[in-house]
Amino acid sequence: MTGKIGKTVQESQPHWPEGPVRPGGIDGKGAPNILVVLFDDVGFSDFGCYGSAIRTPTIDALAGRGLRYTGFHTTAMCSTTRAALLTGRNHHSVGVGCLANFDSGYPGYRGKISREAGTIAEMLRPHGYRNYMLGKWHVTPLTETGATGPFDGWPLGRGFDRFYGFLDAETDQYAPELVRDNTPCDPPRSYADGYHLTEDLVDQGIRYLADHVADNASTPWLMWLAPGACHAPHQAPAELIRHYDAQFAHGWDAERERRLARQVEMGIVPKGTRLPPRNDLVRPWDEVSADEKRLFTRLQAAYAAMLDHADQHLARLVSFLEAAGQLDNTLILVLSDNGASQEGGPFGMINAMGPYNLKREALEEKIARIDDIGGPDTHSNFPLGWAMASNTPLRRYKQNTHGGGIRDPLVMAWPHGISARGELRHQFCHASDVVPTLLDIVGVKPPKVIDGVRQMPLEGTSFARTLARAKAPSKRKPQYFEMFGHRGLVQDGWKAVCFHPPGNDFSHDQWELYHLAHDFNEVEDLAATEPHRLQAMIDEWWRQAEACKVLPLDDRFAPRFADNAKRFHGPRKRFVFHRGMGHLPTDVAPDVRTRSYTIEADARIDGPQTHGVLIAHGDMTCGYSLYVKDNRLCYDMNVGGLHHVIVSDRPLPAGNRRLGLRMRHRDHRNIATLLVDGEPCGGFDTQVGFVSFISWSGLDIGRDRASPVSHYEAPFAFNGLLRKVTMTMDDDQALDAGQAADATLATE
Repeated sequence: MTGKIGKTVQESQPHWPEGPVRPGGIDGKGAPNILVVLFDDVGFSDFGCYGSAIRTPTIDALAGRGLRYTGFHTTAMCSTTRAALLTGRNHHSVGVGCLANFDSGYPGYRGKISREAGTIAEMLRPHGYRNYMLGKWHVTPLTETGATGPFDGWPLGRGFDRFYGFLDAETDQYAPELVRDNTPCDPPRSYADGYHLTEDLVDQGIRYLADHVADNASTPWLMWLAPGACHAPHQAPAELIRHYDAQFAHGWDAERERRLARQVEMGIVPKGTRLPPRNDLVRPWDEVSADEKRLFTRLQAAYAAMLDHADQHLARLVSFLEAAGQLDNTLILVLSDNGASQEGGPFGMINAMGPYNLKREALEEKIARIDDIGGPDTHSNFPLGWAMASNTPLRRYKQNTHGGGIRDPLVMAWPHGISARGELRHQFCHASDVVPTLLDIVGVKPPKVIDGVRQMPLEGTSFARTLARAKAPSKRKPQYFEMFGHRGLVQDGWKAVCFHPPGNDFSHDQWELYHLAHDFNEVEDLAATEPHRLQAMIDEWWRQAEACKVLPLDDRFAPRFADNAKRFHGPRKRFVFHRGMGHLPTDVAPDVRTRSYTIEADARIDGPQTHGVLIAHGDMTCGYSLYVKDNRLCYDMNVGGLHHVIVSDRPLPAGNRRLGLRMRHRDHRNIATLLVDGEPCGGFDTQVGFVSFISWSGLDIGRDRASPVSHYEAPFAFNGLLRKVTMTMDDDQALDAGQAADATLATE
């Protein structure tokens, strides 16, 4: 019966279309809820159940109630793995061949997931799923994260019903760049009040699910929880950081040995697996000085504490699922997006914003600040040696296509649907295989059309059969890898891989060959003894590369980065920020790096009691602020924690005033002049400045949102009348694209 419309209700027949019916699932008993917990920059061995001594009891318990995969692979970087995980296709194929930070002008490198590649949220929505996204997104071009979007690449534009998180690669955990749905918002509390982003994300996740259960508990849901842990900055409670000092005082060499022994005992790696030599630039721990050992141990402790802290809050979410009667039929996946990060360099960093701007962090300075590590005025990252230990027993790091960059932990638990308890699965599988697996488990086919757009085929292969069958075969289809010119191919238990030094002729790169079925961690190179097999795999790599939009190979990170910024800003040199404006993300804010510019605020001073921020871009670790304090106009250029402050040489007279700052960039120097109604009233002259990076935190007028750039307590809102702030850039930017690119890459 479809209903009938007559002249009156007595002659008519109503009709109510049936809503979507919960899919049958893999066993016909009903599709599960799905919780994906995606960690960031966590190495292969960092979960306790993969060999680490870091406390991860929640993740370990999930592994004990389900499965651990030892052959799960990602794409070596965050944007790219997320694109593959969300769509079930290879990252180049969907337009995210590199980072969301730029569009290279080629189909595989748009920095944005194509509409022909629907996300898992878009695929599940027609089947009644409600979709919730929390945490890191980073598959929207950063130049599209401003107030005008476009929003079609934001989570709500790609199938999610709610979003609470951040759009960029990283954010400060105490003062994050938060977005709720399609609107920037302030953190609910501050560091002084005990705020941390991980706790906030879990609070929001519990809220979403509590609301969901209250409204309709029988409706299935997908929750994608992507905390900042353990991407830099490594920030966690101080007492928890100090707890891990003793845990890692033995150093990275001994830690690798201990982890490998535990991995062999657990069956994570085969007996007989031996550690490869130390990665390049990693010194033996015995050759590290006493002061460096103390510093490096504390930097590792901050990383460990951040992971431990995240596990503690994940426990709250799992406990809520159990209390709400949702746990038994919820499929939980816990994984990482790539291997541990090499971006801390040989010596690690306490505030990376300084080195990115050529402000060297001397060892003495680091030692003096050792107790600040993990706090709100630090942007710390651990040194290469600890990243190497995180990736035990694999070679190299994130960004690379050797095992340390692309082999990652994957835990799966589902009391209702996975009968295995604490078992291992050794099949090769890839990030692009996750969506086909979830669709198999849910019991639905990938749609041919989404929102009127014909969809490209899924490229991943379901590994759902491995949930019940320990000896189910691995995928047979070749799987390619590529990142910044590093390449690889896995096929039938073999791996061909090459490391590409930046700027090297691609034809001169040295390919290596490993039999993964007998050489878990790529120690014995068989290129010389199996040249024909290697050549066949290289040829196959080129075929896959052509089919999946990998070409053209491009290691020009610096020019791509510079070209993208120039294309976005174009000829625009003037920005007007009116009262009432919201928060502006850093990538769409005025670019004041290595250039001349002028700031002018149109404001009313009511007397000596008038104070507050006129404009601020950045946070405690780096940025600039123009503000009124103690009846004086002030400007602070904070470069990696080094403050260059000007205070006007006279009080501000009451009335309508033009309050400004003129910066002139001449001969590698920055010459600043404070202006009141166009008249100079103080200044500085320094070689220090924003060379490559301003801040992860964005721009506000009339306040400094959460983490203060200068010496005041945020938000230090302006209590006079601020009508507008105008910024005018001179056409003299002398940006070193290479340095700027290195800074951006180091923060990804």
